[in-house]
Amino acid sequence: MVLAVIPPFIIGLVLADVLAFRLKLFPLAGTFTPGWMANLADVTFWLDVLHHAALPALSLFLGTAGIWAMGMRGMMVTVLGSDYVTFAEARGLKGRRILIGYAIRNVMLPQVTSLGMQLGGLVASTTIVEIMFGYPGVGSVLEEAIRSFDYNLIQGCVLFLIGAIAIATLILDLSYPLLDPRISYARS
Repeated sequence: MVLAVIPPFIIGLVLADVLAFRLKLFPLAGTFTPGWMANLADVTFWLDVLHHAALPALSLFLGTAGIWAMGMRGMMVTVLGSDYVTFAEARGLKGRRILIGYAIRNVMLPQVTSLGMQLGGLVASTTIVEIMFGYPGVGSVLEEAIRSFDYNLIQGCVLFLIGAIAIATLILDLSYPLLDPRISYARS
């Protein structure tokens, strides 16, 4: 419940304080260690990139996971109280079979829809988290464009973000038949 109400950039500040300043487990900024040459064939380079991306990714994941978990819990409570779940219990089905075969299957579609509706907020949070951790990306380009009053670049960044949200929403919509076989996009 706590993670559902804290914005990802606040979670990022706490993670940076604990994991980067105090424990010194992760770096605070950048994509990879300064002085390294970007060698795409080198495994240690990619491990360094993942090490630098861990704090921004963790702050975004924890912020979104709290909202997702609250929604999932609420829907699971509703579904587990449904008549068809009671009937499945009366038939003698095991709890695990009821949970996976009946409850989670019926809850996944609204959760995927909720994820699609949260994509805009996630992209906005990504922009702030990128700026906060000094991670180069669209967020840092957008920040620099705003600081230098480059309106064309601002419009391009916003258009890119809108396009990314639209493509992600399309992918989510196309995944519905995989989650629920009763949904079909074929004409009858």
